[in-house]
Amino acid sequence: MKRFLILSLLSLVGLASFGWAASAREDAVERLQKSADVLKEIMATPDKGIPEEVLDNAKCILVVPNLVKGGFIVGAKHGRGVGSCRTKTGWSAPAFVSVGGGSAGLQIGVEGVDLVMLVMNDAGLQHLLSSKFQVSGEGSAAAGPVGRHASAGTDWKMNSELLTYSRSKGAFAGLTLEGAVIEQDDDSTEAIYGKGMSFRKILLGNVTPPAPAAPFMAALAAASHKAAVSEAKEGEKK
Repeated sequence: MKRFLILSLLSLVGLASFGWAASAREDAVERLQKSADVLKEIMATPDKGIPEEVLDNAKCILVVPNLVKGGFIVGAKHGRGVGSCRTKTGWSAPAFVSVGGGSAGLQIGVEGVDLVMLVMNDAGLQHLLSSKFQVSGEGSAAAGPVGRHASAGTDWKMNSELLTYSRSKGAFAGLTLEGAVIEQDDDSTEAIYGKGMSFRKILLGNVTPPAPAAPFMAALAAASHKAAVSEAKEGEKK
């Protein structure tokens, strides 16, 4: 009887673990697709999106579909997404990230927005590769310029490690992420890549993109190609 109870308990634990793994994988795959959709929609409206030269110079890109922001008295932000960095052979396989944190200020209500972050220099890249950093003190972030081209007066090439954007109800604008913490999403990473896969290894291009990442990789390649071609044509005109 005792042996039967132990075996039954082990079976239940096994089923629960399997259910968790399946649910985590489904969530991760869905996030990859939603992130791909966000990139496609942004590139479909270039006059209201990320300037081509900004995207073309980005070292990494992170997309968090449906970031939840809002609350009472203290604003809070939380969401999960994916990121990829440029390598010698193209874009790295997607790494899974979570964004959490808060900022002081009166905010009432909850709003879901799509968040896009661009890592613009080596300092920002090193912070991202550390697998966890706070966007204040450790990482300098600024609301990114919007439009087909960045105006000459903006300093996006200067000091900003991260340029951040949000999209809500079709409108696209810069977003401040003061106090937010960006870190590896361990559950989703394990669900897609298995145990022991490091954030750094993925983003440095040492991992082959898994099959579920195909839509995101295609959208990322199309977006960066479109930006590069457009910028080259502008350069020829000058």
